[in-house]
Amino acid sequence: MTDLETPVAPAGAGPAWRRAAPALLGYAAVRALGLVTLAVWSAARDKSPHQLLSARWDSLWYTRVAELGYGYEVRLPNGDVHSNLAFFPLLPWLERAFAAVTPLSHADAGLLVSALASLAAAWGIFAVADHAYGSRAGICAVLLWAVLPVGIVQSMAYSESLFTALAAWSLYAVLTGRWLTAGLLASLAGLTRPVGAAVVAAVWVAAIASFVRERSVPAQTGAPRWPRALAMLIAPLGAAGYVLWVGRHTGKGPLGYLDVQAGWRNGFDGGYAFARFVADKFTSFPSALAGLALIIGVGLLVWLYVICVRQRQPLPFLVYAGVVTVLALCASSYFGSKPRLLLPAFPLLLPPALALARLRTSRSAWVLGGVAAASAVYGAFWLNGSGPP
Repeated sequence: MTDLETPVAPAGAGPAWRRAAPALLGYAAVRALGLVTLAVWSAARDKSPHQLLSARWDSLWYTRVAELGYGYEVRLPNGDVHSNLAFFPLLPWLERAFAAVTPLSHADAGLLVSALASLAAAWGIFAVADHAYGSRAGICAVLLWAVLPVGIVQSMAYSESLFTALAAWSLYAVLTGRWLTAGLLASLAGLTRPVGAAVVAAVWVAAIASFVRERSVPAQTGAPRWPRALAMLIAPLGAAGYVLWVGRHTGKGPLGYLDVQAGWRNGFDGGYAFARFVADKFTSFPSALAGLALIIGVGLLVWLYVICVRQRQPLPFLVYAGVVTVLALCASSYFGSKPRLLLPAFPLLLPPALALARLRTSRSAWVLGGVAAASAVYGAFWLNGSGPP
């Protein structure tokens, strides 16, 4: 099942809201638990949970773009230049739109966008998992995404939830043959985060695979080709348009965006910087435990991806998850942000979701409930500490 020949849900069993309701209600409950735990933890530390969610780290940069537009930068003593051009525009555009039609501030509009997008993402994850493996697997996949240790980011005014929603629904559109929708959503994902390239790659590879399959098996020919070709054309327009605009804005041409990222010390080095970061942890005993944990974590990701391949996940899933994972691990960005950069790689959760789906409902509920509690506590601790820069 490494092409698009996935099991098709029976008629009337598509991702309608009634079918997705258990997954969405469970997701909302997990997120509510995380927010309540954050509120209690923050109160004990005399901090504002609202500020932690909407006015720290990247959320401040998005809010500034929404309020004042692009052009703001910070020059650090070491010579680095942090420009808000590094932040893709769809989230701040939505923040500005919601702030214009509601009494909300731009920061609170960001929280509203994140809340709505996280529900859309949960529904999208359910849709693709349900289509490929059935509703129980879909519910388990959504709940696993909710209880990830860094799941609290899904409730922040960050772009991960918005991107995941667009990516999941684009993949669903590919699986169901809605090529123009897939291309449009991929283009919007490209306006949200640089990793939008993963969605574009999934659309392209799926379309090319369908062309090759039709060529090798003429009997399957019948569906018009132009929607797939047009989807391939539309998919990269969002990311390409923004990158070219940044190049023109900075006067540095098509590669101007890379210079902007370099100012943040972001770039793709094949994992060299991350490997050095992990190796440096073994210079002393206490930090060596952290280094060992990082190696185990990366090994777990590789193992999950291998299982995805062995389970013959649909090709768009494999391409998308693979590109997201490689870009997250092989970028020279701030290493503390890598866990949240992996949040959109939800197809990696499908193997454990399938395993949970085979358990009795009561047993899987106990497992997910325990992990949800641990995730809520960790999220509150993390956000009140180093947090997700």
